[in-house]
Amino acid sequence: MTDVFEEHRPVLMGVAYRMLGRVVDAEDVVQEAWLRWSETDHDQVREPRAFLVRVTTRLAIDRLRHLQSRREAYVGPWLPEPYVTDLRSSVPDTAERAVLAESVSLAVLVVLESLSPLERAVFVLREAFGFPFAEIAVTLDRGEAAVRQLAGRARKHVDEGRPRYKVDPAERRDLTERFLAAATEGDLDGLMSLLAPDVRLVGDAGGKSKAPLRVLESADKVGRFLHSTAGKVAREARELEVRFLEVNGAECLFIVVDGRPDSVFRLDVADGLIQDVYIVRNPDKLVSLIP
Repeated sequence: MTDVFEEHRPVLMGVAYRMLGRVVDAEDVVQEAWLRWSETDHDQVREPRAFLVRVTTRLAIDRLRHLQSRREAYVGPWLPEPYVTDLRSSVPDTAERAVLAESVSLAVLVVLESLSPLERAVFVLREAFGFPFAEIAVTLDRGEAAVRQLAGRARKHVDEGRPRYKVDPAERRDLTERFLAAATEGDLDGLMSLLAPDVRLVGDAGGKSKAPLRVLESADKVGRFLHSTAGKVAREARELEVRFLEVNGAECLFIVVDGRPDSVFRLDVADGLIQDVYIVRNPDKLVSLIP
């Protein structure tokens, strides 16, 4: 019984996190799914994976409806909680890895926030995990035609809201290293040279750390904010550690100040320039990154 559940735990966690955007909520949902599984007559379950995904999805929909009212009162921009992934070693197929990485990216998860819970569930199950429409219909207790309509609306909305460029991992790594060097050396000109003219910066601090309360746009605004913030952290920190970490399917910078998680930086790049900067500084969202 336990072995069967543990075999499917990664998929269940993947579904729950993409639905909720927060690690602790996803873990709670998976734990509740385990309780449901432990109370089930397993002789009556022909397909454990389908059963567990169905239970997890329904629990996540209920949790999401509760969370959405809380997020309306969130201070400043909201970003998903950083989720440590290891797709490069755990998913050998390059095409499959790209799909999973995109479905868990910060940019896509932000767009998913604007979907209804049912649209989000259909998108996650179909686009990230490739479930057939018929199986999704059973999971959501809806007709297959209705599920296809939900999928169409969700796909259209996500396509309209996601970045209109593909990110090359090698290019991201190169620009991230150059970004780090310019920021730590206080090189404003070098930093500005890496930013696209219409670069956007989205910072999530939840009112608990320093970050812009609105999305910043333009190389001048983003560059000066990053230069000022990096300088302040460098001056005030007794100990500063920067790690490369695969977060939400992409290599990111994890900043640790005086032994405490300070921030996660994710850069989306194209045409040799940084197009988007995502910064998570809400300390509540960095707890899961502590070893």
